Amino acid sequence: MELLTEATNWVLISFAIFALGFLKFGRGALLGKLDRRIEEIRKEIETAESLRIEAQELLAQYQRKQRDAAREAETIIATAQKHAAEIQKQAEADLNELMSRKESQLKDRLQRMEEKAVQEIKSYAAELSVKATAEIIAKQMDQATNDRLVDQSVKSIAAQLRQ
Repeated sequence: MELLTEATNWVLISFAIFALGFLKFGRGALLGKLDRRIEEIRKEIETAESLRIEAQELLAQYQRKQRDAAREAETIIATAQKHAAEIQKQAEADLNELMSRKESQLKDRLQRMEEKAVQEIKSYAAELSVKATAEIIAKQMDQATNDRLVDQSVKSIAAQLRQ
């Protein structure tokens, strides 16, 4: 009976009774609590996995959108450069056409001015010739020669009128 007098034995017996009682009465509660905790962890893992998958899908979607936007930007830039080159080429052609038209107009104007100047010089020279001739004739012609020239002019004009 020495077994009952030692404190170590009583601690062992108390622990055994506690463990048996715990196994009999607390086992279900402990296992239920562990099962609930396992289920919560599983749900958190599933949620985290679905969020990870969703994040990967969103990342892939944004990467596609970024690539598409980059391609579209390149297309827009290429189109703008092409359009700018066409506009520049058209502007150069328009400028060349305008310059040639202005040059042609200036040449025509200069030619008209030259022709007018030549005509004025000829007209002035003719006037001077007529005046000089009239003065010479007036100084050198007598009345008989004058009458004869007037008669010839009248006959010539009359002949021309009959025709």
